[in-house]
Amino acid sequence: MNQYLAHAELIATFRRAQVDAAHKFGLIKAVGGKGPKAVQAAVETAAKAAKRRDAYAKKLKILGVSLKD
Repeated sequence: MNQYLAHAELIATFRRAQVDAAHKFGLIKAVGGKGPKAVQAAVETAAKAAKRRDAYAKKLKILGVSLKD
C-alpha cells in the first residue's frame, strides 16, 4: 500500500470517528430524562468515542497531516 492511500484511509477513519464522537455526545442530551444510569452510560460511551478520535488525530499529527476543523 502506498503512503498516499494509507494517509487517505487514516483521514477517512479519523473523520468517521469524529462524526461518531459528535453523535455520542448528542446522545447524552437525548437520554437526559431516562435517569442517571442511562446518562452515565452515554457519557462513558461518548468519552470512549472521543478517545478513539483523539488517537487517530495523534497518528495523523505524527505523519504530518494537518486537518482544519
